[in-house]
Amino acid sequence: MNVFKDGLLAGKVAFITGGSSGINLGIAQHLAAAGAKVAINGRKVDKLEAAVKTITDAGGTAKGYAADVRDREALGNAIASAAQELGPLDILICGAAGNFPAPALGMSSNGFRAVLEIDTLGTFHACQAAFEHLNKPGASILNISAPQAYQPMAMQAHVCAAKAGVDMLTRTLAIEWGGLGIRVNGISPGPIEGTEGMERLAPGDQAKEAVRRALPLQRMGTPADIAQLALFLSSDAASFITGSVFNCDGGQSLIGGAALLSALS
Repeated sequence: MNVFKDGLLAGKVAFITGGSSGINLGIAQHLAAAGAKVAINGRKVDKLEAAVKTITDAGGTAKGYAADVRDREALGNAIASAAQELGPLDILICGAAGNFPAPALGMSSNGFRAVLEIDTLGTFHACQAAFEHLNKPGASILNISAPQAYQPMAMQAHVCAAKAGVDMLTRTLAIEWGGLGIRVNGISPGPIEGTEGMERLAPGDQAKEAVRRALPLQRMGTPADIAQLALFLSSDAASFITGSVFNCDGGQSLIGGAALLSALS
């Protein structure tokens, strides 16, 4: 349920990488419901079209822009097209990410590199390419992180490295661009049901129930939980918040990654 009033983001334009599914699609839907025009970015045209349809069928405004975040030029062109077609950008959500469980000794160099390039380099590409369109007071950048950024987890060396880089990029850009009026924050989602990442890390009902029992709130999150926080941080209600990475994790940060993995063993 959207607890914010309709029209909170009226007149705003948002560009969302990785926005065609999961957490990021939930963010796109909530931003559109609050009045923003939403540009959804992803690699697959069919998934983009389906995502756009869910928003437009609900009465929102959305368009899809296909580009790989690892390709700086292609992503820059997509952002420029969105700004031209939907209007000047006000909000950037960097959500494109990759993940697969693998031990450090069993992971290829290409596999490790792929996650770093999608998560860390992709976030850098999006922020850098969008800067000329966001260079104004009131603009907001929101980078989607993960608990692996600060909680070491077995089978997740690549994600731990990538998301730690995303968090430090968030804080660094908040310092560099704060004087221009650009806010840069992050969200670190915990276990979110119905997402591809959760299916990989906790496959099956038994594994998911173990995760629920391990969390202090005794439930997994939903895409709407993350979207509500993203909506707040993207709005003028958060106008004095920058350089912060918010845990939205049901208390996972209180028990640590080892405790969560132990519940799955």
